[in-house]
Amino acid sequence: MATVLQENIGVQHEKIKVTLTKEDYLPSIDKALKSYSKNVAIPGFRKGMVPLGVIRKMYGQSVFTDEVLRIAGTKLEEHLIANKAEIFARPIPSESQSQLKFDINNPIEYTFEFEIGTRPEFTIPLLSGSETMPFHKIEVSDEMLKEEIERLQYKAGEMTEPEVVSSTDDVLNVVFDQVDAEGIEVVGGIKKDNSLLVKYFSPALQAQLMGKKVNDSLVFVLKETFDEKLLPAILKDLGLDPMDASAKDMSFKLTITKLGHVDKMEMGKEMFEKIYPGRSLETDEDFIGVLKEEIQAYWDNQSRNRLHNEMFERLVHETPIAIPETFLKRWMSVGGETYKSPEQVEKEYGSFDHQIRWQLISDKLIEESKLTVENEEMEQAARMEIMSYFGQSMQLTSTDMDWMDSLVEKQLKDEKFANELSSKILTNKLFQVLEQRINLQETPVSFKEFSELKSSHHHHHDH
Repeated sequence: MATVLQENIGVQHEKIKVTLTKEDYLPSIDKALKSYSKNVAIPGFRKGMVPLGVIRKMYGQSVFTDEVLRIAGTKLEEHLIANKAEIFARPIPSESQSQLKFDINNPIEYTFEFEIGTRPEFTIPLLSGSETMPFHKIEVSDEMLKEEIERLQYKAGEMTEPEVVSSTDDVLNVVFDQVDAEGIEVVGGIKKDNSLLVKYFSPALQAQLMGKKVNDSLVFVLKETFDEKLLPAILKDLGLDPMDASAKDMSFKLTITKLGHVDKMEMGKEMFEKIYPGRSLETDEDFIGVLKEEIQAYWDNQSRNRLHNEMFERLVHETPIAIPETFLKRWMSVGGETYKSPEQVEKEYGSFDHQIRWQLISDKLIEESKLTVENEEMEQAARMEIMSYFGQSMQLTSTDMDWMDSLVEKQLKDEKFANELSSKILTNKLFQVLEQRINLQETPVSFKEFSELKSSHHHHHDH
């Protein structure tokens, strides 16, 4: 009779020994061999008429090994189910497991040792009811409004194509090519198209650009060319890290590929209709009111993203959870599809530990709040996702709708897409629940103050 023993060997870390006597596995080996003899085709024998002795000689050893391993796995599974074990990942063979020799001619007692990591019980201090978190309400300043109005005036304005650069309102389509200190192009360096107003460059470069034509070029250093406000966006566009000081010292050659000039559109009903078609905005006040709401909504969204990021960090760092580190490190090493060295495991463990903690916390909260994802929500989210690929301006006709419906259906059949989407919807619902359960304090801040806020922890999370 098989015996299964479980013992604790560390924090949330258990060893399970499964011992099989020959009586546990021999009957099923005979059964497996008989079924082989019925189905296997061997030259010289009619199908189903192969003598058992021949089958035993040809397949006995591999059938023996497979069956012993299968039964050990089944006994382990039954034990875990019977004990309602809440475990991390799949069980792995124990480090102390001795090398087993399987020999059909010498059936003996076998002991298999497995290790499991068990899920811990924990409480979440951040949700105790006494914690508060700030919700930063960014004030829409007159300067923000002025900049946005000017941007929209350019957007709505008429575009002409002058011969030469003559105004700071000219638009340049350019190619940036990375060059070295001598101005020679770097082989395999960064190459990027961009479109910029002349006024975005430094005064010194603006002066150099005047009179330039299509195909003219000049060399510049990033940090000497763009001010602190624009530099991070330019670095990002070039695929560089805005926080990397050395990136700011890089040199590029700018080649003009196209010249444009936009005459700013005057504020008035014609412009309002162009920017907000069908809204029938009459006065500057109407227009500014709508614009202010849009800017506020955008910054509220940014603020909410930051708040969720902070919630994530605080939950992960401030919730005391007993994690079976020893087990998880071994599991990372030997439990995956490929072996990982101890050095590799150490390097990756920090973010893996974060993931595990977040998984435990979110699973607990999703279960407590009984959060689920309905089919309609999946369809709606898939539709939004697909439309975002094509850009929001897409106007759907009834034929498009049929096409869209079939595309949504096709996408949702893709298991990876469906799982990611479902997880995204659940995470969003989870953060809505957290906003209800944590005391949020609306804190007015300026854009500058908001951009200088430090995160309470160093890791970042995008959900």
